[in-house]
Amino acid sequence: MSKTVIAAALGECVHVAGIMNFLRLAESAGWKTVFLGPAVPIDEVLKAVKREKADMVGISYRLTPETGERLLGEFAEAASELHEAGVRFAFAGTPPVVERAKSIGFFEQTFDGSEQVEDVLSYLKGNPATVKSEADYPQTTVERIRWKSPYPILRHHFGLPTMEATIEGIEKIAEAHALDVISLGIDQDAQENFYHPERQNPRQKGAGGVPVRSEDDYRALYQASRRGNYPLLRTYSGTDDFIKLAEMYKRTINIAWCAIPLFWFNQMDGRGPWDLEGSIREHQQVMQWYGENNIPVELNEPHHWGMRDSSDVTFVVTAYLSAYNARAFGVKDYIAQMMFNSPPGASDAMDLAKMLAVMEMVKPLENENFRVLKQTRIGLLSHPLDTDAARGHLAAATYLQMALKPDIYHIVGHTEADHAATAEDVIEASKIVRRAINNAMGAPDMTKDPAIQKRVKELVKDANLLLDAIRGLSTASSDPLTDPITLTLAVTSGLMDAPQLRNNKFGRGQVLTRIVDGASVVVDKTGKPISEKKRIAQITK
Repeated sequence: MSKTVIAAALGECVHVAGIMNFLRLAESAGWKTVFLGPAVPIDEVLKAVKREKADMVGISYRLTPETGERLLGEFAEAASELHEAGVRFAFAGTPPVVERAKSIGFFEQTFDGSEQVEDVLSYLKGNPATVKSEADYPQTTVERIRWKSPYPILRHHFGLPTMEATIEGIEKIAEAHALDVISLGIDQDAQENFYHPERQNPRQKGAGGVPVRSEDDYRALYQASRRGNYPLLRTYSGTDDFIKLAEMYKRTINIAWCAIPLFWFNQMDGRGPWDLEGSIREHQQVMQWYGENNIPVELNEPHHWGMRDSSDVTFVVTAYLSAYNARAFGVKDYIAQMMFNSPPGASDAMDLAKMLAVMEMVKPLENENFRVLKQTRIGLLSHPLDTDAARGHLAAATYLQMALKPDIYHIVGHTEADHAATAEDVIEASKIVRRAINNAMGAPDMTKDPAIQKRVKELVKDANLLLDAIRGLSTASSDPLTDPITLTLAVTSGLMDAPQLRNNKFGRGQVLTRIVDGASVVVDKTGKPISEKKRIAQITK
């Protein structure tokens, strides 16, 4: 049976926005809530407590501290009997009024508006409202998601060209309680040549991120995060020596989850030494290792196609293949990553439809051994260069993505188009995102829009056509959707294609796409859209 909390603005105070937010959080934490309204007299509050048999009472007062102190003193005296009977009392107000409320010694907990959402939720879930030690913060991804629900956990990439600057930045981010997960942005040599110093190029040190060169470097970065809200750490899975890196990440940074593609980070995109078929096999083995070690896996696959102007159908199919392979290779907690704004120019409605189609395809794969977690993010190529305009884009895009109720929100900061984010940039981006997420709680359900639902049905239908065509490429007895040879053929045959793969060693780059009515669709040479069925027939005839 759920407990009951009632809340009111006391006396002559009419400010109730904070109370309403408190009650929304209480509902999400399983409480039955009763809102008494603004300017409620003391005796009416007490009558309601008895009538509703309330377990907790939330009181707010946001006017002058002197008046507030007198009123709260009267309230405490009148409610003393209920207090002694075990009813809990919490107070919220401006910082000066909160100081007066604390001095009375009556209220179990006070809030002055500076608290993070997770602090309030922690209190409502029966835990300390002010968490201070590592033991107070969950240190695995799934536990952190549950702890912060219904709000998503927040992550952001961070890595500067020197170890010293990166360590200092991580300390600042952790102390600011800005993120739940810091994704270490490591330089290209660390991704590809960590175990091959002979292949490293000193001139490229720090190119694209922090130049980690030893296990002790990783331990130092992890130690920097052991403060503030003790954020989790994770990093790139690398482009070679995958299992050795995975083992090292586990013992040095307690890696929160693995992120790896299925078709990329190899010779096809110039980011690794493996050919396409070989890298698919390697990536499948990485998934298996992480699954065996009960560490979540994200396949950051679909957006690599989207950023190369693929059609929405190809995006959805690669999202399905990612989840399908993750399940097949023993992943237990799968993170379905959905990058919006890829390709740029997609409308909000069609972007949302594409992600809903992804979830309609992926969710049925769930079983007792395979759980799907949703992660959304802004498109890497979508931020405008002007950082003021980018702030607006960050807030608006975040608000839209909350329609999917993500478990993880990957912040792509407003400086992305201009420079690698500093600690101060990350903290600012986190504040923007938190506000947008708060505003989105209780928003109308955009997913029910008829045009969006129509597009979802179209995408699911066409995605299944393409999957059937890929299955038809196989001559093996094994499952074609996990067979590296068949998956390679899906690319080399042109069934899976994107315009930016032209002159690629593995991809065809023959497909033409355009943004039509907000969606990325295949077109013929005249620019007229063609159906997926016709496109497939042209390739397989």
